[in-house]
Amino acid sequence: MKTADSMQQHPVSIYIHLPWCLHKCAYCDFNSHATSVNQFPEQLYTQQLITDLTQSAPFIRERTVQSVFIGGGTPSLFSPESIAKILSACKHLTRLAPDCEVTLETNPGTFEYQKFAEFLSAGINRISVGAQSFNNKHLSALGRIHDAGEAINALETAHQIGFNNINVDLMFGLPDQSPEEALADIQTACQQKVNHISYYQLTLEPNTVFHRYPPRLPSEDINWEIQVNGLQILEAADFQRYEVSAFAHTNSQCVHNTNYWQYGDYLGIGAGAHSKITTHEGVLRNQRTRQPNSYIQAVFEQSHVLQQHFVASDQLIFEFMLNNLRLTEGFTTDLFSRTTGLDWSHVEPLVNVQIAEGLMERVNDRYRASAHGYQYLDELTQRFLPD
Repeated sequence: MKTADSMQQHPVSIYIHLPWCLHKCAYCDFNSHATSVNQFPEQLYTQQLITDLTQSAPFIRERTVQSVFIGGGTPSLFSPESIAKILSACKHLTRLAPDCEVTLETNPGTFEYQKFAEFLSAGINRISVGAQSFNNKHLSALGRIHDAGEAINALETAHQIGFNNINVDLMFGLPDQSPEEALADIQTACQQKVNHISYYQLTLEPNTVFHRYPPRLPSEDINWEIQVNGLQILEAADFQRYEVSAFAHTNSQCVHNTNYWQYGDYLGIGAGAHSKITTHEGVLRNQRTRQPNSYIQAVFEQSHVLQQHFVASDQLIFEFMLNNLRLTEGFTTDLFSRTTGLDWSHVEPLVNVQIAEGLMERVNDRYRASAHGYQYLDELTQRFLPD
């Protein structure tokens, strides 16, 4: 595959999944499993993660790792000692960049000063705080284990500890949420010492409590009003939109997620984690065993890597567009060819159709969704689905 050699010169990311949380939220469709504090096999799972990484590291051994993202679940349930062991293994088994972005997802309900100070010492340099709202009524409706005061305290404490790269997750379109309440949330977020805000609309995903028992959500018109005014508040606070749901101060874009959106390679470690690695044979995707206890056993048996396949050429085009069109700056033809291994001529006629219909535009050497296309991104990306 002609893209393999060039891709091997580009950085790669590592995703590490810690699947336990204290409570399964009504909207959550992630691979997360409710537990009690100290009632999950932390040491054994950590050991198996490191074994998994040891076995998989050869796939990325020659490539610089630009980001490590520890997600869940609620990764902050794990001890600083376990996080330190995991990061130490990453350093010894892969080529971490000197400025590697290392993110830990956290829940305000698990925030303790000393523990998070130790996370910083262990090598975490970016914190992502799952606030979701600063309204206690809505937090209760979502099933969150924290209240508004704890969310604000977590953000303030993270800054006091010394974290200078902080993201806050925020949702809108919550059950019975008014525009005023939604905009109060985003104003509160902008007032915190954060440099990145993930701001996205609640959706009812399959296999969730909310999908089985749908709550009363704001109308499309109300959500549109919330989004338009929310974007203005973010812009006024110097948060630039660089992806559909991602806003950052200058030079504070999330390296890890940007790699996903640019169709870069990543190695996923842990229960249910996905990987995308470019090899000489093509773009390889796989997934780990999903259930945590099954994953632990499967690592012993070296049978934890499932559903491994190479992505077909027509599917490569769709996957590339599905990700890159989310970015406000779009993409270059060079990025398309490098990450898919396909010549631009494979997709150029279809792109030209979208430009003619006003859904895409070319600005200098970049292609991107137009302002109109960005409003109808799902429809635009579906046009690149294989026949």
